Amino acid sequence: MPRASAAPCAPSTDRWSVEAIEALFDLPFADLIHRAQTVHREHHDPHEVELATLLSVKTGGCPEDCGYCPQSVHFDTGVQAGKLMAVDAVREAAQRAKAAGATRFCMGAAWRAPKDRDVQAVAELVRAVKAEGLEACATLGMLDEGHAEQLRDAGLDYYNHNLDSDPDFYGDIISTRDYQDRLDTLARVRGAGVKVCCGGIVGLGESRRQRAGLVAQLANLSPDYPESVPINHLVKVAGTPLADQPDLDPLEFVRTIAVARITMPRARVRLSAGRQQMGEAVQALCFLAGANSIFYGDKLLTTGNPDVAADQALLDKLGLRARRG
Repeated sequence: MPRASAAPCAPSTDRWSVEAIEALFDLPFADLIHRAQTVHREHHDPHEVELATLLSVKTGGCPEDCGYCPQSVHFDTGVQAGKLMAVDAVREAAQRAKAAGATRFCMGAAWRAPKDRDVQAVAELVRAVKAEGLEACATLGMLDEGHAEQLRDAGLDYYNHNLDSDPDFYGDIISTRDYQDRLDTLARVRGAGVKVCCGGIVGLGESRRQRAGLVAQLANLSPDYPESVPINHLVKVAGTPLADQPDLDPLEFVRTIAVARITMPRARVRLSAGRQQMGEAVQALCFLAGANSIFYGDKLLTTGNPDVAADQALLDKLGLRARRG
């Protein structure tokens, strides 16, 4: 099929320059956190956190070569390829997520790009999730013409498609798709009237300027930045090319959260992959810096996540409460 123009989601230059975002990163830590918290309070309840659950509905066997991903066929990580989950199994998982307090249910499938029949099957999963009274989100790879509309008509609220990194660093991590491919899918999602969930991964070996470049790409998306911005910390998985990547300074991750909050004030900034390795103190700083969404449950696609009881205990300690509806 012909590719749609990416113009509706092409980066704009009238909001945030890379230099201005890099200057935010360079602020004294206390000044940066104060600014981020001020912005956060102007647009959000500072005591409220969205709880989202992520389920891998089709695991492994992905033909992409994303250097961080254990689901790629290019790397020996022990992840076995599976088939798309049945509707009843997904419905039961959604029911469990809702009972645990989640309000958004996100479904991930390890495809480069779903076929027409795949989109039809996922649309049935979306209908099942919506029937349980949850927001529905899906991440399925690149979308062709008409796919976003099918998912919208089934009730999909959000489509996740991360940019992953700054364009200048992207080729060091992925060779099987172009940055423009990602922008094209975001344009299709926007064009269908589905909300955008789009973020990236830090700790891949990028420089601070390249982290600023990623935030600039997100903050300058046209016509507006994403409604939901997941910030992932690299989870190093044996067998992937990034398994031995040096650790990112935890305070640099907190800075990234703060800069995302300042540049995208209305967005829900989500602590995503890597929370299990952060510890409570770093997570608390991230909430202070403006994070107001977490992935909630004991697993993220194929990697671990803090369990529900641990998350509830942490929220209680911090005086935070789950967002309702």
